[in-house]
Amino acid sequence: MQEEVKYYISKIGLEMHPEGGYFKEIYRSGENIIPENLPERYEGGRNFSTSIYFLLEGNQKSNFHRIRSDEIWHFYDGSPVRIYIIGNNGKLEEKVIGRNFENGERFQEVIEKNSWFAAEVIDKSSFALIGCTVAPGFDFRDFELGKREDLERVYPKYSELIRRFTYFEEVQL
Repeated sequence: MQEEVKYYISKIGLEMHPEGGYFKEIYRSGENIIPENLPERYEGGRNFSTSIYFLLEGNQKSNFHRIRSDEIWHFYDGSPVRIYIIGNNGKLEEKVIGRNFENGERFQEVIEKNSWFAAEVIDKSSFALIGCTVAPGFDFRDFELGKREDLERVYPKYSELIRRFTYFEEVQL
């Protein structure tokens, strides 16, 4: 493990995340949206917004998953990160967050609600520290980790990518 990664894990208090990598929730709005004011896809109320730090090191990856809210990824440090998004229209997009605007990188990217997405560090000898902001706020009831067989059945043309970014066996959350 790289020294910078050890430093961030220690200073921020990062823990393993079910989708891969490390995370730490850093913000959860103290105000809530009542269920009657949310779309039907939500079970119960939600905080206005939440935010986490998220870190991937080397060959770690964020496996395909989706949530019921929009999510914004913010780049902070390390290697650029490639995000693979299978949108609600079934089309695959690749977005890169990082600090090299000349290479088409951006500091932030938005992942639309209910899109399947996965990510990896581009420089495998490095790491990436990012932030993720979710609104309405994140709740594990809204989190779905992609199942390889199900995703391959729906998106057969992305089978190779799906195999790279899903667990061989189902993970229990």
